[in-house]
Amino acid sequence: MSALRRDPTGLAISSPLRRPRVARITAVWLAMLLAIASLVICAAVGTLGAEATRVFLVALAMSTLLSAMPIAVLWFLDRRERESPWLFASAFLWGGLIATTLALPVNSTVLYFVAQWLESHTALRDMLGPDAAIMIGAPIAAPLVEETTKGLGLLLLFWLVRSEFDNVRDGLVYGALIGAGFNWFESALYVQQNFVQFGDAPFGFQLGIRYAWLGLAGHAMFSGIFGASLGFARATRFRWLAWIAPIVGFLIAVGAHAWNNSLPLFMTLLAAKHGEAPPTEIASPPDMDLLQAMTTASVTNLIVFLPFALLMIVIIRRSGHAERAVIREELADEVGGSITAQEYQTVLADRVYRTRRIDSRNKAASAALVNAQHELAFRKRRLRDRRLDPEADPRVAARRLQIARLRQLISETAVG
Repeated sequence: MSALRRDPTGLAISSPLRRPRVARITAVWLAMLLAIASLVICAAVGTLGAEATRVFLVALAMSTLLSAMPIAVLWFLDRRERESPWLFASAFLWGGLIATTLALPVNSTVLYFVAQWLESHTALRDMLGPDAAIMIGAPIAAPLVEETTKGLGLLLLFWLVRSEFDNVRDGLVYGALIGAGFNWFESALYVQQNFVQFGDAPFGFQLGIRYAWLGLAGHAMFSGIFGASLGFARATRFRWLAWIAPIVGFLIAVGAHAWNNSLPLFMTLLAAKHGEAPPTEIASPPDMDLLQAMTTASVTNLIVFLPFALLMIVIIRRSGHAERAVIREELADEVGGSITAQEYQTVLADRVYRTRRIDSRNKAASAALVNAQHELAFRKRRLRDRRLDPEADPRVAARRLQIARLRQLISETAVG
């Protein structure tokens, strides 16, 4: 129990952060990344003028409110093994502050070189029109650069807080959180850029299309797929799958992102093939309100991303089934100890959209007890998959002591 007392969040259990030298180096690197992010943000936002900065801040405030939708959905999906709110915030802010600002200068550099290359390929440039550099550069730069910067945050979580990275559902949640953070900041940037370019801030259009599927389309989906593959690698007992799954997951994420960014290029090439003249100037965003843009984009994304949407549905459903199976099987021999017979019946009755509770009079302690029981189940399964004895594991013993203390707290509350 001593490890749980020293680290009440449970984040440092089995974590390299428990080693002071690793913790110091990690803190220094994160501080450097935040400093770089701050400089990039100031350069990207503050140098465009006071009015453009005001537009960005308003768009960021609106994007912050809209981000409550994907966060709420992911919080619900994570309910059987609730992660720390600090961990949720860290994943979101990595995507929003670090991944975006690391990707921004690299994307800009690639687009610059694509524009230079088009200077010597005038036929292609004339065929595609004034957006030629973006049409060619966006499918090349953004998928690789942005999925890499987001993926680095996932890999960092996978390494630093491995005790909280148990399965596919955990990976999906962490990845989608990082993607939602990326979308939060990028959405405001696009509103500002459109304002600078056209003199009007398309709040409804830009925010609406970027919060399709309640904010779970686009970046949240791309990173969620990669995160799920890391969670699969964590949960599988086959070493070869543990190496292959993340590679496949990353390639799927990059492919989905590239497919999204390639659509304008494909549509323009198709129009040119049918003899349509290319546009002579960059078109301004359509005049759409938030709800209209969100609805239209949700339907369009469902068509465009149908295979990836189906993959996400399969991941969510199968990860839920897998979680419940582990909890049922690993808590079966805990009946009479860490779980009562009556509580185990609620485990058996648990369903996809139902969350069990033990005592409604003390909701906080009840939720903590349920979470601790689930953590115990996942820990035991992870040890069994590695052919280790859970009964010889000090953290299993510590988790059982934590459960006993929580049960005593609930009993005392009931008596009081």
